[in-house]
Amino acid sequence: MNTGVAHNARVWNYWIGGKDNYEADQQVGDQVAAMFPVIRDVARADRAFLGRTVRFLTADCSVRQFLDIGTGLPTLDNTHEIAQRIAPESRVVYVDNDPIVLVHARSLLTGTPQGVTDYIDADVHQPDRVIEGASNTLDLERPVAVLMLGILNFVLDTGQAQDIVRRIMASVPSGSYLALTHPTTDTDLGGEGNIEAMKFWNENATPPITARSRAEISAFFDGLDLLTPGLVSCSQWRAESNSAAALPQFGAVAVKP
Repeated sequence: MNTGVAHNARVWNYWIGGKDNYEADQQVGDQVAAMFPVIRDVARADRAFLGRTVRFLTADCSVRQFLDIGTGLPTLDNTHEIAQRIAPESRVVYVDNDPIVLVHARSLLTGTPQGVTDYIDADVHQPDRVIEGASNTLDLERPVAVLMLGILNFVLDTGQAQDIVRRIMASVPSGSYLALTHPTTDTDLGGEGNIEAMKFWNENATPPITARSRAEISAFFDGLDLLTPGLVSCSQWRAESNSAAALPQFGAVAVKP
């Protein structure tokens, strides 16, 4: 674990006010925020999207199984805590390959006696390994909510990213869900500021990152039925307030027919 080079999970943790980060993460985080001031709002909005999505899927859609890919460092109200608060029998599998994430996850993420919380050391680039590991805890013949929040932006090749989504969603049955967030450079969400910030990130931090257009992100949902309100700024997806500002991070939830 190299703490001298900024890493996404730790910088993201810094942006949302966490303490599991180091000087290199803080320095890069501050420099990115100076170039792209809304990034801290994006980080918080992405986390809030997770909360709204898991609550909705558990309470309104009766989902009891979650596969959270690229979970990042534990913070307040993690996926299993939200789901098991509503349905204690919920089963949650976290997937990440950052050593510091796995250490913290194993020590902090404990589920209810009725439910199950598990962790897989795997990379999103290895969908077959993710599926195989998840099958040890989740019943893949019953609906699963696949959470891919802010993770496909680390798969630089768009075709490969689409294939990863297809393979994972092919492994779960009808009635399963895909929840996804992704940064964009689309100007209608103010994403043009992402360009300079991402260039700086790719020169000074790890892993490298990319943004995509609305059309490219929409394609991840091919073959699925988008739920209302569709693909929108993650801050505005079923937001509790109608005044939520648009941010350059798309979010959506879809169901597998």
